[in-house]
Amino acid sequence: MKDLVKFIAQALVDNPDDVSVSEIEGEQTSVIELRVAKDDLGKIIGKHGRTAQSIRTILSAASAKLRKRSVLEIVE
Repeated sequence: MKDLVKFIAQALVDNPDDVSVSEIEGEQTSVIELRVAKDDLGKIIGKHGRTAQSIRTILSAASAKLRKRSVLEIVE
């Protein structure tokens, strides 16, 4: 899941080298923290949060195959 989020984020931003993803795993749920450059934060969130919601939808569909739950947090 971590690699999936990193791949999507690097495709969207202007500074792909500044993208970092960390994963905190629990028994059923894993929290994925996404950090990008301050200039690229708007590109990840999108208008009215649509891009962020799309990334969360893809993440939940991929994690449903593994019978886990994943939560995406975008950290400033």
